[in-house]
Amino acid sequence: MNQSTYDDRQDHIPSMVTPAIETFRFMFPGSATVLVVETSEFTCVCPKTGLPDFATLKIRYRPKELCLELKSFKEYLLSFRPIGIFHEHAVNVFLRDFVKACQPEWMEIVGIFNARGGITTTAIATYGDVQP
Repeated sequence: MNQSTYDDRQDHIPSMVTPAIETFRFMFPGSATVLVVETSEFTCVCPKTGLPDFATLKIRYRPKELCLELKSFKEYLLSFRPIGIFHEHAVNVFLRDFVKACQPEWMEIVGIFNARGGITTTAIATYGDVQP
């Protein structure tokens, strides 16, 4: 088996403790409302080099009874600035935490990470039957 210099650098990610995300009550449960939250200010670091990574995040979801509170969302994202995390892992941590917080009908997280070494990564994680 080929030993990677990335081995063991992400083993802690699935159990990583992240800040709580606040929610508020959605006043139109059962409606066909789709919420889209987008930010171009997400940053974390490369788990190997420690160099900064930047991304645009797009979160789409259909709320049941709760919505993500945006100030809390911003504070949550800021907690990742010093974290060394692969792009693929970041979107899955977001999905886990956001679904736990607001329990939507469905959710899609799209992370569009800026080029690193000339390569751009888009990582997408979904929950439920995501609608177009």
